Amino acid sequence: MRHRKNKYQLGRTSDHRKALLRNLTAQLIEKNRIHTTLTKAKALRPVAEKMITLGKSGTLADKRRAFSFFYRRGTVHKLFNEVAIRFMDRKGGYTRIIKDEPRKGDGAPMAYIEFVDYVYEAKKKKKESVKEKVARQKKK
Repeated sequence: MRHRKNKYQLGRTSDHRKALLRNLTAQLIEKNRIHTTLTKAKALRPVAEKMITLGKSGTLADKRRAFSFFYRRGTVHKLFNEVAIRFMDRKGGYTRIIKDEPRKGDGAPMAYIEFVDYVYEAKKKKKESVKEKVARQKKK
C-alpha cells in the first residue's frame, strides 16, 4: 500500500523519473524558463530549489554533488556562477509556476516554470527591406 508516500510518480519507473527531473532541472537552469505539463512542473519545483540552495553554498563538496546530478560542466558552472548568485539574499521560493492553456492534443494542463526574477521579453520582428522582399519573391 502507498499510504503517506506523497511523491509524484508521473507514470514512470524510478530511474526514468529521476532522469526526467534531472533533464528538466538542467533545462530550467540553462534557459531560466520552460514550458511543461503542470504535474511535471510541480514535481520539478522541489528538485530545482534544492539544487539552487546547493549552489548558494559554493563549496567543493556541493559542486561535486551537483556534478553527480547534472553530468554537464556548463550546467553546473551556470548554477554556481550565475543562478545561485542571483538568489543569495533569498531564503527560498526561487521558482514560480504559471498555468497555461491545456495542450491541444490530449487536453493535459500545461504550465510555465520559471525563476522568480525572470522577466519575459517578447521577440521583436525584424522588418524586411524591399530588397529582401524582392529576393524572396524571385526564389519562388
